[in-house]
Amino acid sequence: MNGTMVQYFEWYLESDSTLWKKVTADAKNLAEQGFTAIWLPPAYKGADGVNDVGYGVYDTYDLGEFDQKGTVPTKYGTRKEYLGAVKELHRQGIDVYADIVLNHRMGADETEWLDAVEVNPSDRNQVTSGNEKIEAYTKFTFPGRKGKYSDFIWIHENFDGVDWDASSQRNRIFEFVGKSWQKDVDTESGNYDYLMGADVDFDNQAAVDELYRWGEWYYETVGMDGFRLDAVKHIESDFYLGWLSHLREKYGREFFTVGEYWNGNVDVLLKYLDRVQYCMSLFDAPLHYNFYTASRSGGNYDMRTIFDNTMVQRRPDKAVTLVGNHDTEGGQALESWIEGWFRPLAYAMILLRQEGYPCVFYGDLYGIPHNGVNPIGEKLTKMVKLRQTHAYGWQHDYLDDPNVIGWTREGDQEGPGLACLLTDSAAGSKIMYVGKGHAGETWTPVFGGEEVRIGDDGCALFSVGGGDVAVYIPKNS
Repeated sequence: MNGTMVQYFEWYLESDSTLWKKVTADAKNLAEQGFTAIWLPPAYKGADGVNDVGYGVYDTYDLGEFDQKGTVPTKYGTRKEYLGAVKELHRQGIDVYADIVLNHRMGADETEWLDAVEVNPSDRNQVTSGNEKIEAYTKFTFPGRKGKYSDFIWIHENFDGVDWDASSQRNRIFEFVGKSWQKDVDTESGNYDYLMGADVDFDNQAAVDELYRWGEWYYETVGMDGFRLDAVKHIESDFYLGWLSHLREKYGREFFTVGEYWNGNVDVLLKYLDRVQYCMSLFDAPLHYNFYTASRSGGNYDMRTIFDNTMVQRRPDKAVTLVGNHDTEGGQALESWIEGWFRPLAYAMILLRQEGYPCVFYGDLYGIPHNGVNPIGEKLTKMVKLRQTHAYGWQHDYLDDPNVIGWTREGDQEGPGLACLLTDSAAGSKIMYVGKGHAGETWTPVFGGEEVRIGDDGCALFSVGGGDVAVYIPKNS
């Protein structure tokens, strides 16, 4: 059966601690819609308390259980509700992928005085000051948890840099004297080890050992099926290769894993996959950017090239495809919102083709009120279901026109097949082959187009309206 993942959150959700309850109530519906896996947001306590989306990591052992950062529940709910949601999702046959954020820590409980140097934000290899004493937020004692689950205290030896000197109230990037940025990371800004907060030193064995212990505790507590790894380009590649290998060997589970290495250059992504020995999949950021450009090209994008230089073209077995996520929303760090008219076309290209593992964004299912974005609606939900019921068999591509492109799936024992046609410009039509086994059948549009009869040669003329997508399936299916 085809797998489809849903990212079940967006950046601007209300800070009302209700998401775990919502997903529990929604689990049966998600399964019926055709979703087989769900990516849940970071479940542990963030530095901004109930307002933290989850990426300002404070205490990874606090899943909404302790009174820390002004709240017991996280933005999404309590530990009990989280574990209940996972249990219900599993009951409905949906795999759960946990969002893992290990690059940095924020909201330390105490400061420490230490020696540091400033570095150039545009080239972190360039030191721009002499040694100086700074007061850094680097001591995490977790007083609300009082050592439950782990008595490990994070201190400055476990980090290699920060971006704030409390004594002088300066926002700079400081590298600690005696430390150095990890080498095997993205080369943007010279060395992109540092992202934010107190940057974890993956050369520090005590820190690494603690993260291994925490990984075991997290799985044994939650029972997730896999991981979404945040900001992997800022972490030495050897770490996740070892961490994942350890968990897989210890528990005898696959732990499907997708890493967020956000870079539009497919060669950079492939190089990273090679370095981590293909132990994970990666989000297809290059395909996302092709969609983004096409959506804003006024019908002048050459749709024949839409899959060029993407993960689905070069390494489809390691590609997790997406139209958008919480970071590409308007007002966010990677803002690249694909225009609304094009989003159903983009979803057709990730849901109804054989390449890649598609991820559907919460905002496209439920809307983003903060940005005035409405749900896509019926077209999206129908395509998710069609992926589960129809999108099987040999694929025949018709990527042969600058505007009107399409493909067909012949079908097999798992599903009867389909035909898809889309255009970023004027309406059009195309003769496409669906297989001689369908000769004489009537195929009906799920949306767009008109009924067609499949000829004796297995072909038919399919049509699509301007700036739209049309999907056809056998009428008797």
